[in-house]
Amino acid sequence: MANKGNFVKGVLKRKAWDLPESEVTPESVFKSRRQIIKALGLGAAGASLSTSAQAGLFDVFSDKKADDAFKVSPLTFTKNEKYQTSEILTPETKVTTHNNFFEFGTSKADPVNNAQGFDVEPWKLVVDGEVETPLTLGYDDLFKLAALEERTYRLRCVEAWSMVIPWVGFSLANIIKKANPTSKAKYVAFETLHDPSQMPGQRNRFVGGGIHYPYVEGLTLSEALNDLSFLAVGLYGKTLPPQNGAPIRLVVPWKYGFKSIKSIVRIRLTDKKPPTSWNQLASHEYGFYANVNPEVDHPRWSQASERRIGAGGLFSAKRIPTLPFNGYGDEVASLYTGLDLRKNF
Repeated sequence: MANKGNFVKGVLKRKAWDLPESEVTPESVFKSRRQIIKALGLGAAGASLSTSAQAGLFDVFSDKKADDAFKVSPLTFTKNEKYQTSEILTPETKVTTHNNFFEFGTSKADPVNNAQGFDVEPWKLVVDGEVETPLTLGYDDLFKLAALEERTYRLRCVEAWSMVIPWVGFSLANIIKKANPTSKAKYVAFETLHDPSQMPGQRNRFVGGGIHYPYVEGLTLSEALNDLSFLAVGLYGKTLPPQNGAPIRLVVPWKYGFKSIKSIVRIRLTDKKPPTSWNQLASHEYGFYANVNPEVDHPRWSQASERRIGAGGLFSAKRIPTLPFNGYGDEVASLYTGLDLRKNF
């Protein structure tokens, strides 16, 4: 994974998780995760949007820049050379316009169109539960808690598309260790902001994907303390835009993207496995662990390959093989020794 030490006699030696550029035989026709909504008999997301919001759905495909666009700021950081890659980065415009963030709507264009008025200041992130030193962090604290670094990770969505993104932030372990976990702490629970006045998808759960808000996620403590687990406050060298989880989000690159919870307001350590939103909604389709596993298909589509989004977008994307743990097995496979990863998907 590191660039350093990967050259042998002037030739770049690929790490295990570097992907080939050639395409493979296509999997069966891809079906969107949003079919859950249809299967549950839920209404169209657009029905609850204002006329102006609906009219703006296609602005993402043009060069138009909204005057009231959320303002991002450059960040000061160092590059962590251990987590860089020779893979082609996903264009920033695709990273910021192709999003799942049901709090702002269930289509890929909804978040960028519906989140531009999102207010991140003031912000409060609480770290509590089974800790000896509870923390309450304001907006400015998020950028001072630890030295910021850039890490380039692959993001693999459960919907079988993927990206390569340069995140800016710090190790999740930094914040956990500052809170001093007690001996009872076994899991780490996360919670997204609940603010229906700013997040239209939260006003009606049947319009917002059927999810019981606020959105919640969880990791085992050992997963959370793994060095790959990352709290991002920026991408592409700038603060996060709201559609990508401003002002702070989780990034766990060996798991499907829905585990990387956005706009976090609470991190709680607990002795019991916490509930997670997609598992609550459809436990037969979305497990607690949600590790990327090409051998365990989603009930409605294969996970053996993925579409890597590039400049041409999703439908012109090359299809490439999906790797176990999204290619990060050397770093995380030991966390699951003795665990049946088909049963514990």
